[in-house]
Amino acid sequence: MAALSEEQQLLKEQAKTWAQEEAPVAKFREMRDSGNEYGFDKATWESMREMGWAGVLVPEAFGGVEMGCLTFGVVLEELGRQLTASPLVASGLVGASALVLGGSEAQKQDWLPRIAEGSAILTLALDESPRHAPLRTALSAERAGDGFRLRGEKVHVLEGLAADALVVAARTSGSPGEAAGISLFLVEAAAAGVNRQRLATADSRGYARISFDGAEVAPEALLGELDGGATLLDAVLDRARAGLAAEMLGVAGQSFDMTLDYLKNRVQFGQVIGGFQALGHRAATLFTEMEMARSCVEAALQALDDGADDAPALCSLAKAKAGDFLHHMSNELIQIHGGIGMTDEFDAGLYLKRARALEATFGSSAFHRDRYATLLGF
Repeated sequence: MAALSEEQQLLKEQAKTWAQEEAPVAKFREMRDSGNEYGFDKATWESMREMGWAGVLVPEAFGGVEMGCLTFGVVLEELGRQLTASPLVASGLVGASALVLGGSEAQKQDWLPRIAEGSAILTLALDESPRHAPLRTALSAERAGDGFRLRGEKVHVLEGLAADALVVAARTSGSPGEAAGISLFLVEAAAAGVNRQRLATADSRGYARISFDGAEVAPEALLGELDGGATLLDAVLDRARAGLAAEMLGVAGQSFDMTLDYLKNRVQFGQVIGGFQALGHRAATLFTEMEMARSCVEAALQALDDGADDAPALCSLAKAKAGDFLHHMSNELIQIHGGIGMTDEFDAGLYLKRARALEATFGSSAFHRDRYATLLGF
């Protein structure tokens, strides 16, 4: 794995400084306590828009900077460290990728410039149950004249309340469980028949349950091929999973730093607790896991940029390894801090809650271990 380029290193420092000064954990706590239904602070998102991060994956022809997935991951990791809430993953990563990889010229012209500048939010409406299962798509898209009529429900839609449009996975033929027959549609969130309901979640983000009660879409709303959307969906999800793994690395990395600082400063029985061999061994194990996870995440992001044949397998490996480390690290964060780690006044609980949400989003570690094995022929 090559080291970060000078440009990527500068962007990493920029993102780190911005997140610490403009969107620290304390600001996330304020947003949570305010009861903000969108799950992010609009002023914070406006500041991120000015930084140009929403356009990192968007081609220059459509107003973006097209700097690649590894560069995007560098930003997401630093935002993860501060639990910064925004539509950047949902729109700048997932929504933008759907259009870049499968959008028509008209769809790109219409949406990508607005996504790049952050004035429009596009998100993916995919899962229909608590478990991530893309091929279990059952929401129906029936022919209605030249267009389609959508009926069904999506759950756990990232930034579902704030979104201006949705990339909806629907079944145009076949049965749930089959890859053939899945199609993607670009649907205006304000369209008739689209109903959104806020979901209250432990990590206090802007998820929504969205129902489609006969919502009609024009034929030009089709994204990619009719009945052949599974391949495009898989490519979009690989970008989403690798990007999310980078954010997970940030959440876990900050949890490690908080724990290490506590081990170096907490005095018990007349000495700092980091001097106790058992705790030192735990810290060493966590550091080793962190470096392994980092290698997997950066390899996946680089593979996406290179268009490598093994990118899908590396993306699942990254999500699984980052998920395993984050789960272990967030548990240790609470346990090593002891009683104070259980209080809401301390930030550890916020990291634990975000960890559990990230672990499940776009596939758990178990999902990706199975997918990784399948892709390798086992």
